[in-house]
Amino acid sequence: MNITASRARRLRTSSAIALAASFTVAVTVLAPAPTAFAASNAVPTYEVKINLTTAALDSSHNPTSAVKSAFGITGSAKVRSYEYFDTDALDLNAEGWSVRLRHKSGSSFEETYKKRFPVVNGDINAALDEANDAGFDSSDTNYDAEVDWGYAKQTLSFSNEKSHSASGYSGTSMPPSSTGRNWLVNDTPGKLDDWLYNNWGSDTLKASRAHGPVTSQVWSGAWKSSDDASIEVLPVVNASGTGTEYVIELSFKTDKYNDAAQLHSDAIAVAEARGWLYRGDILKTQLILDRY
Repeated sequence: MNITASRARRLRTSSAIALAASFTVAVTVLAPAPTAFAASNAVPTYEVKINLTTAALDSSHNPTSAVKSAFGITGSAKVRSYEYFDTDALDLNAEGWSVRLRHKSGSSFEETYKKRFPVVNGDINAALDEANDAGFDSSDTNYDAEVDWGYAKQTLSFSNEKSHSASGYSGTSMPPSSTGRNWLVNDTPGKLDDWLYNNWGSDTLKASRAHGPVTSQVWSGAWKSSDDASIEVLPVVNASGTGTEYVIELSFKTDKYNDAAQLHSDAIAVAEARGWLYRGDILKTQLILDRY
């Protein structure tokens, strides 16, 4: 009798353990997977860019005193040289990428890898959504998001900045094309490198050449809500290749959309009233890629 009772207790215990085990397995299998949340859109800063006509320049091709005064430009001119690297077929540009090497006097070389997304009909949020889908979101601290706001066109860009020692280079002198290309290839960021396929970016840069260099002068100051105002005067070869024309770009940087909108409106109004406004958008990157 005791043996039978003991055996019954063991059977009941074994059954309970088996049932508990099967329940645990079932719970493990049926438990919902953790929800994955996508990173939020990047938060851009803004740069208003308005082009001026040569009426804004004096006989030395510097901004006139009236132009400087009108837009809060107080600093003396600083010189910078730069060039873009792309293939003859402009393969990087076709994918919305630009790669620039720039040298400001007394500074290291600046390497800039930039991806552009068009802003259609002023819908910046749609452009940010598109960028997010491509992996450019708030979680990526390697890229700075900015909206370039021209006369009639807006462009969202994400820039990855790196630097290279300027030891041995005086002023704003640039390295030989092959040297600059090697620097840029070695520092190619991952998003560019794997844009179409593994190593696409570095392979494309290996086949690139320098477009430029060009050398410009930049005057700085502060105007209205922007403490980062500037006028850049850039001489470029003209379309026929027989002479020089001047690109004059007035720009203001700000963190806020409303400030950028007001700066855009006010700058156009002042430039138009004074007869300095160029009614259109001159894209310096495209101009240099096409003409050099």
